[in-house]
Amino acid sequence: MFKSSLGILRIVAILEGVSFLVLLLIAMPLKYYAGIPEVNQVVGMAHGVLFIAYILMVLVVGTDKKWALGKLLFLCFLSLVPLGTFYADLKYFR
Repeated sequence: MFKSSLGILRIVAILEGVSFLVLLLIAMPLKYYAGIPEVNQVVGMAHGVLFIAYILMVLVVGTDKKWALGKLLFLCFLSLVPLGTFYADLKYFR
């Protein structure tokens, strides 16, 4: 899976999706309902790094594979939607 840039993109997409779900479903409730903001800071930083890595990898792979601009924009948009990167992996990265 690590042998190509597409394989790396698939891994980054899944990690980004998991970090987004952890942020929304665990870190945010802990911050607002349990008064533990530290979890949000750690998970938020990890998610931010993975988000940037996902966008960069989409651009690298998209340039290499000569994907259309619309496809690139849609794949970037999917990173803003919960479960979006999982959909991108199933539909576009396999």
